[in-house]
Amino acid sequence: MRILQLVSCRGWSSDAYWAARVTRELERRGHEVTLGCRRGTEKAVIDRARGEGVKGIVTFALASGLEPASDVADVRRLLAWLRAADVVHVHRGKEHWLAAVANCLSLHPRPIVRTRHIVQAVRPHPANRWLYRRATALVVTVTEAIGHQLVAAGLVAAERVVALQGGADAETYRPRPPDPVLYRRLGGDRATPLVGMIAGVRPMKGHQIVIDAAAQLARSGVAARFAFVGRGTSDQAIRQAIRRAGLERQFALVGFIDDLPAAMGALDLALYVPLESDGMSRVLFECMAAGRPLIASRVGAVPEVLVDGEHALLVPAGDADELASALVRALGDPGLCTRLGESARQLVSERYSGARLAAALETHYRRLASV
Repeated sequence: MRILQLVSCRGWSSDAYWAARVTRELERRGHEVTLGCRRGTEKAVIDRARGEGVKGIVTFALASGLEPASDVADVRRLLAWLRAADVVHVHRGKEHWLAAVANCLSLHPRPIVRTRHIVQAVRPHPANRWLYRRATALVVTVTEAIGHQLVAAGLVAAERVVALQGGADAETYRPRPPDPVLYRRLGGDRATPLVGMIAGVRPMKGHQIVIDAAAQLARSGVAARFAFVGRGTSDQAIRQAIRRAGLERQFALVGFIDDLPAAMGALDLALYVPLESDGMSRVLFECMAAGRPLIASRVGAVPEVLVDGEHALLVPAGDADELASALVRALGDPGLCTRLGESARQLVSERYSGARLAAALETHYRRLASV
């Protein structure tokens, strides 16, 4: 099939990553896929997409807001693409509207697929109802909850929404032995379990809850070291919180690491504890693919795909006491950790890898293109 993916991200967000991963996996399945990116994002998006293995990339203006001159130029280019494509898959509102307008003007309208990546509600005003109900053939969501939200708002009929969670690169994030140099950089010392969280340092990611739980472990005499991988707007606040808790020797704040698969391979136990859903939950599925035993908060995709005690230990979001209890349980039972890591890896391989996601999309594309 000939597939055009459009993503207007200005930076390397989860939307851009998902579009690039899907593009690459569909290319592997033998399809002719072109990824259309916003002009001027060569370093922020396009180079990263090429790093994911994407070959066919073109640029459109995809300007923010209403920009008549560039929008008209994009619509004209899309009219030409519609003659060649079988399906157009869009990822944000800008390209969604441009593709819908081009389809209305085209002698060769094509099915439009929209992926909704975030939990923020779509306003159900008449224009959006037309866009989703009339101009869009299928809406893909990264959690079931987002799909239920769209249906409840009257934006999409239930039969035209499908949840496709996951998308991890199961080969890149395969289990691997820890790299000794990186292990030491993360604060590992071999005598103490290393617990890590890979996330942007922002309030909603749950760093403070981890610090509070770690303080409980320290008071109880449970030995553990913690690594925060990532950076963000709350770096200084988190450093101060660690100092106030007297946990400087237990924590390593290592900032950004290029080789995330290696970082995951160095962890004895991984944490995914955001306070609210962050959409596609990319790191969750990558930790699972890496075979890391995992403690996760019940947000977003977590309760939809994981069974407590089988694939991970699940805790309420924002509950430091429950997180501390789960940490004590996991750290005290190496056999449980081994079982959780193996089960999580198997689940990703069987249902939530990028290859599985692309296969599911291919089925929907073929159905839509044949109508």
